[in-house]
Amino acid sequence: MSTATPPMPPEPIPAEQGPWRMPPGLKRSLPFYALKKWVKLGEPIRLFEYLHAKYGNIAYYRFMGTPIVFVNEPEYIREILINQAPSFIKERTLKRMKILLGEGLITSDDPIHMRQRKIAAPAFHRQRIAAYGDTIVACAANATTKWQDGQTLDIAAASMDLSLEIVARTLFDTDVTDDIRSINDEVNTIMGLYNFLVAMPKLESYLHLPIPGVVKFRKSRERLNRVVNRLISEHRAAGVDRGDLLSMLLASRYEATGTEAETGMSDEQVRDEVLTIFLAGYETVANALTWTWYCLSQNPEAETRMHAELDAVLSERTPTLADYPNLRYTEQVFAEAMRLYPPAWAMGRMSTKPLQLGPYLIPPGAHFFFSQYIMHRSAEYFPDPLRFDPDRHTPELKAARPRFAYFPFGGGGRQCIGESFAWMEGVLSIATIAQRWRMRYLGKEAPVPQAKITLRPRDPMMMRLEAR
Repeated sequence: MSTATPPMPPEPIPAEQGPWRMPPGLKRSLPFYALKKWVKLGEPIRLFEYLHAKYGNIAYYRFMGTPIVFVNEPEYIREILINQAPSFIKERTLKRMKILLGEGLITSDDPIHMRQRKIAAPAFHRQRIAAYGDTIVACAANATTKWQDGQTLDIAAASMDLSLEIVARTLFDTDVTDDIRSINDEVNTIMGLYNFLVAMPKLESYLHLPIPGVVKFRKSRERLNRVVNRLISEHRAAGVDRGDLLSMLLASRYEATGTEAETGMSDEQVRDEVLTIFLAGYETVANALTWTWYCLSQNPEAETRMHAELDAVLSERTPTLADYPNLRYTEQVFAEAMRLYPPAWAMGRMSTKPLQLGPYLIPPGAHFFFSQYIMHRSAEYFPDPLRFDPDRHTPELKAARPRFAYFPFGGGGRQCIGESFAWMEGVLSIATIAQRWRMRYLGKEAPVPQAKITLRPRDPMMMRLEAR
């Protein structure tokens, strides 16, 4: 992907745009370019790479009459996510996920989002998630007990299993039971339908019809709801804080306002947040770990340096939460893997008011997309961007970059509420496993990223294990 190509001069604005001053971009609606190699259903990163290379850090196109702006400029992203955030709501892709996640933190708009975030915040308080440090280490250590020197395994599947174990313990205070595997299976089924669910117009109106993909989604959602609702009922009936996130959600209370008395979440609200936390806390970290092991396998100098840190900090013992602040290079490795392969690979918003971005005036109803995958690979902020270099994430270099040059967990008022948990889970899992094992990638070609809800490898990622 070229990042040095200067922006093209703005093209003439079509008459129907009236007084609006749109960025440079495609003259015709996107379907007109359907035969171009940079337009392929289910691979939006191709389009974003093309727009960035040809038009620079902001570009415009239309799809089915909707104006769309692709933004790859940190200050413009700050305008959208922070400075002018009240002028935006979730765009269509995430709104469509409400059919699965309801009014959870990922899909809801204000004022519902602000209210839910406030009530869910105690479940992610620093002291609360710190209690999960030993659980994370125990799960990671247990995951490797059956590994053998020279063994070949799919590290993507192994990372998913580990992350599933961690989310089961921390969210539900349980082992990976049939219920937990059922949740995982149904979420994976729905993930496989993602492109169909997003692309089908007015899907919400057709959920009752016998359309094959819709029927498959509907049955998976029904099975998912039965399992989650049963777990919620069991927790609520027990009436005790079991130390897990679900117990915290059930114990949380909305503050009394005006004539409204203090209340807790309904079972439906808890269900929405449980599924949101499950998806966000399981899928994303598992993929981040998978890409980390791949990057380490391709960069022996970084791997050796990380092992030296682990040996110095830990010696022969397993990590504890107290070691976390001292595993700085390990954290930089994790950060650099998420730079090249961010699990949350793109974000979107829709404007409700006219928006001024630099010299451009963009109408309400426009969709704005920005991609962590594209931004994190911009040579302007990361010289030699395809090179794996954990030293890009020293405190000094982080402070020198614009805020939205690197944003694997989003930003603004909707920044991922579980970010601290994800960093802790990632670093402690890497430290626990890398203390005992090296991994060697066995593929003949680089793995292909697949952009769905998260950025996952398209194919199994086979590794050979080497005991340290």
